[in-house]
Amino acid sequence: MKMRLSPQTLQILDAFLQDPTDWKYGYDLSRNTGLRSGTLYPILMRLADRKLLDTTWEAAEMGKPPRHLYRLTPDGLQFVRESQISRLTEGMRRPAWSEVKN
Repeated sequence: MKMRLSPQTLQILDAFLQDPTDWKYGYDLSRNTGLRSGTLYPILMRLADRKLLDTTWEAAEMGKPPRHLYRLTPDGLQFVRESQISRLTEGMRRPAWSEVKN
């Protein structure tokens, strides 16, 4: 799957790689990435629509509202790892510096 990834999307995907099989709350992702909800949640929805994230609702507890949880799907994990490799190899192809011609 070829997809253009914004720097914000890359931040979110990198946050999922810290513990790839763990469920994560949007609030925790926001704190870890520094992204606000208006940026974070649309990205999470797009990733879920593309089947890269599983989503579920945590059951409500006494005095607490239910919360949405997210985690990488197996395809999502593979996609993130491949995109990291792609970013690394792309960075290796770029010259570290270029000569200035007079």
